[in-house]
Amino acid sequence: MSAVSNLATTKKKITLKDLQNKKAQGHQIVALTAYDYSFAKSLDAGGVDLILVGDSLGMVVLGHETTLSVNMDEMLHHCKAVARGTQRAFLVGDMPFLSYQVDVHEAVRNAGRFLSEAGMNSVKLEGGFHMESTVRAIVRAGIPVMGHIGLMPQSVHQIGGYRIQGNTASKARSLLEDALALEEAGCFAIVLESVPTRVARLITERLSIPTIGIGAGVGCDGQVLVTYDLLGLFDSFTPKFVKKYANLRAVITEAVEQYICDVRDEKFPAQEHSSLISEDEWQLFLDDLNGS
Repeated sequence: MSAVSNLATTKKKITLKDLQNKKAQGHQIVALTAYDYSFAKSLDAGGVDLILVGDSLGMVVLGHETTLSVNMDEMLHHCKAVARGTQRAFLVGDMPFLSYQVDVHEAVRNAGRFLSEAGMNSVKLEGGFHMESTVRAIVRAGIPVMGHIGLMPQSVHQIGGYRIQGNTASKARSLLEDALALEEAGCFAIVLESVPTRVARLITERLSIPTIGIGAGVGCDGQVLVTYDLLGLFDSFTPKFVKKYANLRAVITEAVEQYICDVRDEKFPAQEHSSLISEDEWQLFLDDLNGS
């Protein structure tokens, strides 16, 4: 049995301690996004360590241009579905835009809903040192928090688009300070998005908590990708850091086209896809109709 297969059959639930041990032992944390029961079940069976129910669902599932339109009800709805499909992976729910930025007390209440209502094990929020008090409050409430710095999609208009962050000396220093502040506030891990490899590696080395990279090179403690990107299901745009491991959009399109042809040519449904009635019962039915 391969290492991956062996991992996939292990039903022990991944915990925060397991993630911390992976960093300490130099083992990579493998993370992917999921937004529904079926995908979550497949990723969990495949052996991923962490499943993020990301607000990226706004773009890849709901068709919005950015993540900003996603609200709490939508996030909780999708988180519940993912939780039902997951046995092993550690679950992280993405706090949507304006669910934690306005008021600390509201942030704690909203974060709590991800655990109490939606079955998540933790939440993720964007922002550096200016989110320190919010992180502290959520952690004090017993809710694990994953940070997110670098390219922050919820701030896309403020930063002027989807651009690399930390690519100057001063910006790299700011990222490091953000990471250290989040660690001090109690985050159990930090996502580093679209950060130069050397900067991400240095931040990772300076932190005692794991870093999860997306477009941040190989120096992080783990990696995450949007599953729809990995599988080639989302084609509006493809970030440079994405590696497509499949092109399922083409496979789906081909299957749909074949289905259309089979229906129009009356090749589907065939006999093996149809239900039968016995000759005796059919004759009784006809006799009944003729006698009425």
